[in-house]
Amino acid sequence: MKKITAMFLISGTLLASSCTLVRPYAVTNNEIGEGVGVSRTTLIFGASAGNNLEQALYSTNPNFGVIEAARNGNIDKVATVDVESSNYGIISTVKIIVTGTEE
Repeated sequence: MKKITAMFLISGTLLASSCTLVRPYAVTNNEIGEGVGVSRTTLIFGASAGNNLEQALYSTNPNFGVIEAARNGNIDKVATVDVESSNYGIISTVKIIVTGTEE
């Protein structure tokens, strides 16, 4: 019985814990400017790692990506792209942050 209780406590701790990571994805020679655009999605049974911005069984935003983030910030010339990913057990949230200039 003690082993089962310990197993449930460890499983609950792993599911309740979270980790947030912000990593650079792309940089150009364009001026950074004041424009900032964001695109968000929630992933179920998936994650964002390496060059894959999203890889999951289910994503809440079908238009998620750098293009949507640039459109949301009215950015014509992209300077930097950062990816912020947070993991909450089987659910992950991913946010793409694009900076650049508006024309």
